[in-house]
Amino acid sequence: MNLSLSDLAPPLRWTSPGQIAPIAEDPQLPEAWWQAIPLDRACAIVGAQAVAGRLADLAVTCWGHLLLGDILPLLRFSNPAEAERAPETLGKDVVQKLFGGVFERLLEPVPEPAPARPDKPLPDLVDGLFAALDERQRAIARDRLYAVQRATLDELAQRFSVTRERIRQIERDLRDHVEAWLGGPEATALVAHVTWLRGRLGSAVPADDLAAAVPWHRAELRTLGIPAWRFVRTLLTGYEQADGWLIAGGAEELREKTRQLFADGPRPLGEAVSMVTQLGIREDVAERWIASVPQLRVLDQHVVPWPRSINEKAEAVLLVAGRPLSPEEIQERIGEDYSLVGIRNQLTADGRFHRVDRNKYGLTKWGGDEYLGIREMIAREIERAGGEASVSTIVTNLTSRYDVSESSVRAYSGGPGFERTQRGWIRVAGTSPTGEAEPYQPRKDVSETRRSFRSRDGRWWHRVDVNAEHLRGSGSPLPTGFAAYLGMAPGGQLTASTPSGDVVISWHNQPTMGSIRNVLADFKASEGDHVFLTVSDGGELLTRYLPAAPAGMPPLNRALYLIGYTAPVTSEMEGLRLIGARVGLPDATSRDEVLARLRERGDRDIVGFLGG
Repeated sequence: MNLSLSDLAPPLRWTSPGQIAPIAEDPQLPEAWWQAIPLDRACAIVGAQAVAGRLADLAVTCWGHLLLGDILPLLRFSNPAEAERAPETLGKDVVQKLFGGVFERLLEPVPEPAPARPDKPLPDLVDGLFAALDERQRAIARDRLYAVQRATLDELAQRFSVTRERIRQIERDLRDHVEAWLGGPEATALVAHVTWLRGRLGSAVPADDLAAAVPWHRAELRTLGIPAWRFVRTLLTGYEQADGWLIAGGAEELREKTRQLFADGPRPLGEAVSMVTQLGIREDVAERWIASVPQLRVLDQHVVPWPRSINEKAEAVLLVAGRPLSPEEIQERIGEDYSLVGIRNQLTADGRFHRVDRNKYGLTKWGGDEYLGIREMIAREIERAGGEASVSTIVTNLTSRYDVSESSVRAYSGGPGFERTQRGWIRVAGTSPTGEAEPYQPRKDVSETRRSFRSRDGRWWHRVDVNAEHLRGSGSPLPTGFAAYLGMAPGGQLTASTPSGDVVISWHNQPTMGSIRNVLADFKASEGDHVFLTVSDGGELLTRYLPAAPAGMPPLNRALYLIGYTAPVTSEMEGLRLIGARVGLPDATSRDEVLARLRERGDRDIVGFLGG
């Protein structure tokens, strides 16, 4: 015998030597003996049971999740039932006994085969197996046992004018015939081929590789009129065919183990391939396997987790890029049907992302100053300078760090919200030379402001009920309480950016929001629809669109719809609790208190749906 233990146990070939050595080393055997010397020599030195014990230790410690037949494929022929069990369910002693039985049988003297038999082509051997069958038996073998699309029992029963049970019995007899033949001396070469084939295929391989593994797999079996690989496929017990792959054990189990390798984030493709080979997947198909696993993706020569959330996909794109990107670049790299508006909104609303320039986002954990909009960044520069700063210094600082023009910085510096000091520098309007300011106090807080609602993250949103004026592009008033929540004061102006253009909110006689026609066009909004909006800390207009409520919606759900809540509720009490929370009331607030707050705010439409 010139076969080493690693020739008979495929996992020894793809498991790291660093894992094998501490368990398998033996002082009586040479280093890496499992691949360095033939099995019969190792057994002659330490005994077949000792070799089986080393392999059993490895099976329990390293491959407890595999089937015994995948660890030692010969066991599938000597003990098919036990070959379908896993080491972790049997324990080391039982596994050693099973392995030892295989080795002892393998080392028994084998009588010399008949002279002509070793040279007989394997397809001819298989043809000999089916040569004595009658036409009906061959049809059942061809169209049911070894077919890609299996004929049903009823179809075959009708074709041969017999009962379904008779077809089932013939099929069972055929299986017994093949199994008995495989246990005989005539099939030795084929059994050895299947053992070699398991090692060649590994734990997962494209199904087409079976036909291409050796030339004779594509040869036609004359007795059945089918390619030989279809017969060979039935001998690969323990392999599941799924989505074009042959997978040892459970397909979903191997996919989940592959996903877990990358749970901590992106890995370079070369490193990822090495990691996947530890699962028994051949290196030459590892990249294709990774690409076939749901929720993984190869991106810019990295393997990244690829869940369903757009936020997590954007995070993966940035991690691989290693630098800030524009929403357009992120959209292109994701390469799926996500709107640019949606990506911008998620980047702005999710704390994992950090706006670092006018049109670039990075990851918050990378640190660095956040881009706030020109007006807000001028105020930040003034604050850092101690309450006042020269326009030239502000221009130099901002244009050197951000994609903003000098003319824009100078225009904002001379606009509302800033005033000149005695030495010609600027400070925030209404502040002392040290930068201290008296914040504007509106008559009504945002929690007392009509159509203003708080989301779960604490951010307040204002509901705009879309009308013809909005669709024509006219501006519209904003409540004072909501404008003050945005940080505005009389005489001020706020520019909120959107993918389709800036929206200016100004406060002269009263707060007024400029045209949002482009925003409504992006949503294809119509009269009667609703848009909830707010402005992020980074100066972006965040929006959420709801079409007009469908006819027949129950009154309680209509009331919830007007606060932006669309999920079902189990009771009026739950609905009132949700509404109370959205208008700033504590959880224990009574129904009457919720209705009273809504009346004070002026939300008569919601009160009407609540029967108040």
